[in-house]
Amino acid sequence: MQNTESLANKTVIVTGGASGLGEAVVKAVAAAGGVPVVLDLNVSAVAGTQAHQVDVSDSMAVAEVVKTVAQSCGGIDAVVTAAGIDRCGRLEDVAAVEWERVIKVNLLGTAAVVRAAMPWLVKDHGRVVTVASSLGLRALPEASAYCASKFAVIGFSRALAAENKGIIGVTTLIPAGMKTHFFDDRTEQYKPTDDSRLNDPQAVANAVVFALAQPEGCEVRELVICHEEEDSWP
Repeated sequence: MQNTESLANKTVIVTGGASGLGEAVVKAVAAAGGVPVVLDLNVSAVAGTQAHQVDVSDSMAVAEVVKTVAQSCGGIDAVVTAAGIDRCGRLEDVAAVEWERVIKVNLLGTAAVVRAAMPWLVKDHGRVVTVASSLGLRALPEASAYCASKFAVIGFSRALAAENKGIIGVTTLIPAGMKTHFFDDRTEQYKPTDDSRLNDPQAVANAVVFALAQPEGCEVRELVICHEEEDSWP
């Protein structure tokens, strides 16, 4: 049985928490008795949960927001980095500013939030769940920005875990496709052709809570989760 009691009254920052997987994580953390705090570029639709508007790729703004959260909540117990974007197309067809924006949000944004929260995570032996992707394990054409960012998130997370053994917990979540609005702004050629093979984001969020709720001394280092018939992994 999942030990969700360990999340009772724990402050959990969730980036990208206003929609998609992040929103599902916020609900799962709250259901487990935790105190989720949303960091997102648009928090206008967030209700009943502390939320802060911030661009996670802006490390200085992130540092200020995370400090504010820690002061208002009496610390930070965990961080879940669910914020993510993509830009599909061949390398030469994606504008450099758009390609680089994916790296800034997915990789540098992940690092920025974790870095900002480290003083409180270290103090309380907290936990980090970084969100990678099945496309951090395998590459697809016309997805170079997203693949590069998610391969990098896995490398970053492994290094973070290695340098913080016994100090903080680090889990890399590696989800395959989910039924969210992530695909909405894509052209038809880049949208899933069969969403029956996409996972329910709430099921993935429950896996995040499982990782967060592990007892001290036990680590779920990497967690791959996908629909049983989804074929993007391995």
